[in-house]
Amino acid sequence: MANHSPFFKATRISAAVAICIASSAWAQQNPTEITITDKLPARVSGFGDVPAQELPFSTTTITNATLQDIGARRVSDALHLDASVSDSYNSPAYWDILSVRGFTLDNRYNYRREGMPINAETMIPMDNKERIELLKGTSGIQAGTSSPGGLVNYVVKRAPSQAEQTIRNITLSYGQGDNRSVAADLGGRFGNVAEFGYRFNVAHEDLNPYIRNTQGHRDLVALAMDWRLKPGTVIDVEFEQSHREQIGINGYSLLGGVLPAPVDPRINLTRQPWSQPGVFDAMTGSVRVRQELDAGWRWTTQYGAQRLKTDDRLTFGFGPNTANIPNGLSYNNNGDYDLYDYRSENERRLVDALQTELVGQINTGDLVHDLILSVQRQRQLDRLSPMQAYNWVATANVSGGVYGMEDSHLAYSNTNRSEYSTEFSIKDKIQFTKDTNLWLGLRRVEYNRSSVQNEPADTNPVHYSGHMNLPWIGLSTKLAGLNIYGSHGHGIEQLIVPNSATFNGPGQQLGIGRSRQTELGVKSASSSASQWHATLFQVERPLTYDVYDPSNFVSTRYLDGKQTHKGIELGANWTDRQWKFGSTAQWLHAEISDVTQNPALVGTTPLNVPKFVVRGLAEYRYASVPGLRTGLRLSHEGERRVTEDGAIQLPAWTTLDATAHYDTKFNNVASSWTLGIDNLADKRYWRESPKQFGHYYLYPGAPRTLRATVQFRM
Repeated sequence: MANHSPFFKATRISAAVAICIASSAWAQQNPTEITITDKLPARVSGFGDVPAQELPFSTTTITNATLQDIGARRVSDALHLDASVSDSYNSPAYWDILSVRGFTLDNRYNYRREGMPINAETMIPMDNKERIELLKGTSGIQAGTSSPGGLVNYVVKRAPSQAEQTIRNITLSYGQGDNRSVAADLGGRFGNVAEFGYRFNVAHEDLNPYIRNTQGHRDLVALAMDWRLKPGTVIDVEFEQSHREQIGINGYSLLGGVLPAPVDPRINLTRQPWSQPGVFDAMTGSVRVRQELDAGWRWTTQYGAQRLKTDDRLTFGFGPNTANIPNGLSYNNNGDYDLYDYRSENERRLVDALQTELVGQINTGDLVHDLILSVQRQRQLDRLSPMQAYNWVATANVSGGVYGMEDSHLAYSNTNRSEYSTEFSIKDKIQFTKDTNLWLGLRRVEYNRSSVQNEPADTNPVHYSGHMNLPWIGLSTKLAGLNIYGSHGHGIEQLIVPNSATFNGPGQQLGIGRSRQTELGVKSASSSASQWHATLFQVERPLTYDVYDPSNFVSTRYLDGKQTHKGIELGANWTDRQWKFGSTAQWLHAEISDVTQNPALVGTTPLNVPKFVVRGLAEYRYASVPGLRTGLRLSHEGERRVTEDGAIQLPAWTTLDATAHYDTKFNNVASSWTLGIDNLADKRYWRESPKQFGHYYLYPGAPRTLRATVQFRM
């Protein structure tokens, strides 16, 4: 196991508990329960303080209260509440990889933190997050480069706004498996006129999940502060430093090109006595200056920075090279597979972004324009070690009992990447009447990108530079209590060969692709106890696919063809006395066309994309027992293709989760108790079936697990 960073020694459980207990001395003499309610719309929309129900596109916001209810430890836990989101090679001990509307999000481009770009090729903690926002569809209105599925934004916890508010929260958690965590959340204001605010979060978790032999630990220290310098001027500063290390988990596979019955999800298939944990260190922060100007205008300048260090290690299972497997690589029909020792250590990823924005309103005749003008300069650098290890060590079997000798010698080159961009954008919400608005946006992206092989030194690096204009338009009107809208927008994405020894030209850029989305929708415009929405969408993007060469044991990635996803999304929330119901559903028709290199793909459905997804929640609050509520959560994902020819389909699956929450007080200390049972029926199923590195993988769904959490608010 890797050594702890000295920075985190103070965040071991004993120290964290001491901090939590000591913090109670800061509380008021007569403490009251403080509930911080976020009334702001989704910042990820890019249209400032416009309520989400009025926007001409689809967004989802998962609040901190919901994150606590479901015991979210990572973004995938939270976003799986939305039917448009599913897994996409999402390993339990690796960074989240998700798809939205059937498109895999790019971890380098599709994530934001406080509205600023970050690289999500790391493990992002949830303890200091106030909410998670999701913009669905083509995100060119907000991001110069991103895949078309959607844009995720993390909003961090901030200091309370009122001088009399204090936050003194201690949270203890147990499960899923034998995970144990403790966290402190402290906040308040100080100064002569409470001009200074702070929010401090510290957490430690010992990781021992339901999957055997995957132990590890994680730590977090985060601080957010604000200074109300003078009326109309606010300076915000925040940062977080996190550390996580854990033994990795490899996927299962087809056996001789045949889908096996679901296996025991507790087995860590490729674990060896010498297996090393993956280590993820991250320092991320931002500084923001907000200044109110005359005539209601506001100027904001923000700088965001991120420094990641990763030791990417996995005892890797891959189909044996000698196998005669139809349709691509899988394990042999007798369960044999090749075992590799993969290590790419001391990977460094740096992101810096500076953005300045001007927001205000002008009138032109009878029309009112709500304008947002912004300029952003960004750099993103990947600095990897010259070489990586990817070495065959043994022929293993899914039944276990085979142990090879570790082989960490460096044999394959890594690839460095450098990206610089400048983005100019203008957004205009034109009010024709009090009920009808025209939404316009244009983002100009000027980019300069390059990639170079590290060892031996690449004398001919791949280089791209140029510019693209990304338009966006929407129209909305309110009619009979409904908000009816239509919108169309463009996005661009950078298309890259995976940085893997199993590919020709690893890490090289294939080019720039333009995506397009059209969306029509209806939303309930009121803020009553009943809300609903219905959406039709179509998203197009350039297609990339891999062709495996069994004679050389490598794959080649091609940029060729088009991928079109058409879908319907429905959602509703309803509250009636003690009852609360919520549900979202997505029907998706995804199709590949215009392929010339491999015409057999034309008319087929992309792999690992479920045709139908539904999420549902029912909760009951007991009038006879104040503070007690229980709930059931349903998750269903439909059939999906495992192989290109459609001969193998992953069956649909459905799970039920049960929860009980109890809010009470002991000695004038408010507390919330949560007990959850996930996968109530202990159903065995294949959760997803991604194809990665020319290989078909299968990930089993989690078994029935218990989790318990208590939070004390002092």
